[in-house]
Amino acid sequence: MTTQPSPFARFEWMIAWRYLRARRAEGGVSVMTWISLIGITLAVFALIATLAVRSGFRAEFVDTILGANAHVTIYSAVHTTDSGQPTRVITDYAETSARVAAIPGVTRAAPMIRGQVMASHGSGNAGVEVFGLALDDLLTIPRVAGSEDALGDIQRFDEGIAIGSGVARELGVGVGDSVRLISPDGVRTAFGTSPRVNAYEVVYIFTAGRYDIDRTRVYMPFAEAQSYFNREGVADEIEVMVADPENIDALVPALMRAAGERALLWTWRDSAGSFLRALDMEDNVMFVILSILVLIAAMNIISGLIMLVKNKGRDIGILRTMGLSEGSILRIFFICGAGVGVAGTAAGVILGCLFAIYIDPVFSAVNYVAGGGVWDPSIRGIYALPARLVPGDVLSAVALSLGLSFVVTIFPARRAARMNPVEALRYE
Repeated sequence: MTTQPSPFARFEWMIAWRYLRARRAEGGVSVMTWISLIGITLAVFALIATLAVRSGFRAEFVDTILGANAHVTIYSAVHTTDSGQPTRVITDYAETSARVAAIPGVTRAAPMIRGQVMASHGSGNAGVEVFGLALDDLLTIPRVAGSEDALGDIQRFDEGIAIGSGVARELGVGVGDSVRLISPDGVRTAFGTSPRVNAYEVVYIFTAGRYDIDRTRVYMPFAEAQSYFNREGVADEIEVMVADPENIDALVPALMRAAGERALLWTWRDSAGSFLRALDMEDNVMFVILSILVLIAAMNIISGLIMLVKNKGRDIGILRTMGLSEGSILRIFFICGAGVGVAGTAAGVILGCLFAIYIDPVFSAVNYVAGGGVWDPSIRGIYALPARLVPGDVLSAVALSLGLSFVVTIFPARRAARMNPVEALRYE
């Protein structure tokens, strides 16, 4: 009594490997095999590289938001002062900040003054946004206090102002230079309000990593900002930092209770939510488009296997007469197609990971060949093309490529298995 060989036996792998490496003169389809292999490799490489760039761009964008901006900003609703003037300032900012800072999960709550002014130095002028903060609060902003490209001494902040590198470049100033800040809402006199012009020494220049922040932001000591913007005894808003910004929505009810009944909250998701949703939508669209490219590349496997089955019709007939079952024939040709898919996927993963790891020299080479100016930070917002390998993205690309390779292999493999050995050998 004969025993059936176990599935994917050694001889099945041997025959499949023999067919894959056969020369065209021997009835093989090595050219089509290479085309299929290269096609899948490039498709998987493009998919992983694109997903890595998109993940890196999102991570860098979110990091600059969380590292240089408040996670939550507390405003006051419009109310009327004793003189009948409508205002939105916070009078009890010290007590409110203390209540908010006591909430579990909140790392800092700092009163802040904000205003837009004109900065001037020599013949250079630039519109900037001034943030009035205390030194201790400024030191807790990672992208400002921990800037790797910073110049000057942040500990001298109370003696002057801190400006972004883009502002410094626009005005042509360095550490130690004097910058004039011109505010239209200045000194109140009997004849009206005259512009306020004050000169401040630049004691610190930071690079936050976002073009729009570095190009417009100026930090001023909180007490000086109160005087400069006529905010004596009040604050414009309270800047809140939390330990887990991704779960900021869970803290909103507690923040509302601590901030008081007139408080209005604006989280980092409110300010950047539409952009992040657009990125997510773009990620999904790009994944679908590149998945189609992987499918097209996998379709080459069908062409190669159909040609292989046609060229190996005599071999199939001989193998069947020797006792091989339809299942063995199916598995032999399935191994041929799946082997191409696995090899192409592995090569694509290696290339995609190398591209993400060495994105900086690759981008530098592209920028050099193109003559510079490939990446405009004023449009992109960040200064370089980032890439971040996420295991989930790599696994998705691998699963997609292998799944499509295995599925498209089944049809020609079944065709080979169902071939009638008599018909295959009739004209031999």
